Amino acid sequence: MKNPRYSKARRIKNILVDIFTNPFNIMVALATVTLAYLIIVPLIEMITTTFTVSQSDIRRIPGAETGDFTWFYWQRLFFSQLSQSFLYVPLRNSLIIGFSVSAIGILLGSFFAWLIVRTDIPGKKILSVMAIVPYMLPSWCKSLAWLTVFKNERVGGSAGFLSSIGVTTPDWLAYGPVAIILVLSLHYYAYSYLLVSAALRSVNSELEEMGEIIGAGKVRILREITFPLVLPAVLSSFILTFSKSIGTFGVPAFLGMKTNFYTLSTMLYASIKQRNTNIGFAMSLVLILFATITVYFNQRAIGSRKSYATIGGKGSRSTLVALGGAKYPILISLIVFIGFAVIMPLLILLFQTFMLKTGDYSLSNFTSHYWIGSPDPMIFENEPGVFKNPLFWQSVRNTLRLVFVTAILATLCGQLLGYIASRGRGTFFGRLIEQMTFVPYLIPSIAFGAIYLSMFSAPHWFVPSLYGTFALLVLVSVVKHLPFSSRAGVSNMLQIGVELEEAATVEGASFPMRLRTIVFPLSKAGFMSGFMLIFISIMKELDLIILIITPKLGTLPYMAYSYANGNFPQFSNVIAVIMFAIVLLVYLIAIKISDADLSSGMGG
Repeated sequence: MKNPRYSKARRIKNILVDIFTNPFNIMVALATVTLAYLIIVPLIEMITTTFTVSQSDIRRIPGAETGDFTWFYWQRLFFSQLSQSFLYVPLRNSLIIGFSVSAIGILLGSFFAWLIVRTDIPGKKILSVMAIVPYMLPSWCKSLAWLTVFKNERVGGSAGFLSSIGVTTPDWLAYGPVAIILVLSLHYYAYSYLLVSAALRSVNSELEEMGEIIGAGKVRILREITFPLVLPAVLSSFILTFSKSIGTFGVPAFLGMKTNFYTLSTMLYASIKQRNTNIGFAMSLVLILFATITVYFNQRAIGSRKSYATIGGKGSRSTLVALGGAKYPILISLIVFIGFAVIMPLLILLFQTFMLKTGDYSLSNFTSHYWIGSPDPMIFENEPGVFKNPLFWQSVRNTLRLVFVTAILATLCGQLLGYIASRGRGTFFGRLIEQMTFVPYLIPSIAFGAIYLSMFSAPHWFVPSLYGTFALLVLVSVVKHLPFSSRAGVSNMLQIGVELEEAATVEGASFPMRLRTIVFPLSKAGFMSGFMLIFISIMKELDLIILIITPKLGTLPYMAYSYANGNFPQFSNVIAVIMFAIVLLVYLIAIKISDADLSSGMGG
């Protein structure tokens, strides 16, 4: 007769062996440890830095020594004479911009998505491509186009186009919150368009058809059926837009800083640049708090990880809404909007690249110097044209190497994390992986780059010093974009049936073989969508790398920003146009070879 204790011990042993030898469990363990080190540890170090006395502040804190615990930085941020200018006014400005841009962007993007997906408006293919062009161009480049048109004499330098023809633009339109809100809204509406259009394409049309059968009008169907079904996408786009708007640096820097209009992101940059890192990280935590609050209320509004129960089935094609006599007036309005929001900024930037002196629109002022000109001491301090500048070609190599390496690594990591999250959905570790990969999204890019610079400027645990290396740029870029790549991975993996892997397991296929022969081949289209999403994001990235970049590792966005900040706008515009051309070319190639879809890459 078997010993019960022996049988129980053997069962426990077999369970433990199965847990620690199961390839999926090993993958989960490795992912958890890696994410904890790359995401949670930096966040903890950011928090602890705000409570730790730095060497530069010893004189300000009587009796303190470097490394001591202190409330000094939080007290200085919230309760000192500098609090108004350091925190409260910039925070108010950030929140005004965040809510305004979110409201305008969601209205524009959602309406655009509904027109293209659910109506009989003509020219949908070209309209859908043009709608996402703003996502391919850095938002701060649009601020340069804005200044080209609306700049007045307040900040000196050459006047904008309107001023040159005798139309003096008011300060409130040329600079400050109105200009920032309008520029960011015309950029971030693309997020809402991508998410809402994906949701509209996915929603089963049978419910809407039933509404028509019982006599409900188009407006009532839209209000009571369609809108509730796409509400999760609308609220997700709010989180995306709000978090990006309050944390962005480039547009507020160009349109606000020179007129003393500061947001929390520009104050954060100024603090970290002046080596007030402790205060800068405290500001970052305030931004993280507000971003977290928006996520919390979003989850309360739609339910945690709620999915569309009405997707799929035989009614996947929606009946298009006939616009009737309003079709062509709406089409003309869309064309005007695209012309103003998409085509005009590009044309302005391109036009500026051929102007020898800004503000002079005579034919004699046109030149190709900023593209192909040789050094001339009479033109912008002997600076050669971009194509004859060795620094430009070095930046091109650095940028292409960074975007391709980062996009490939981030997309691969995203697919693996998506596999873990989708297969472990409903489990503790599945939820943990999803939550950890979302954390970098809440951390402002400038602060994220700063904490990685601080962590890896010297050996950190088992990682050697990465200061001034290409590896640091890749590492910070991959980790910062994990929220997008993992979300794309989850969306992709949920479309691959578990039964395929189960059938392969029955046939004796190993875990690596199942990944290689089933999962990865079937996820090809989703992989390319995630790749393009990361590629475009890194190609125009400035905030994340502006503090950790070195002269030898300079990228095109950093070079364009340096030119613009040094009052060399034509050179900056040349590089912006080149960046856009590269992104558009790669995107069109991706569409051609793999049907890549940015909306699926965003988890739509």
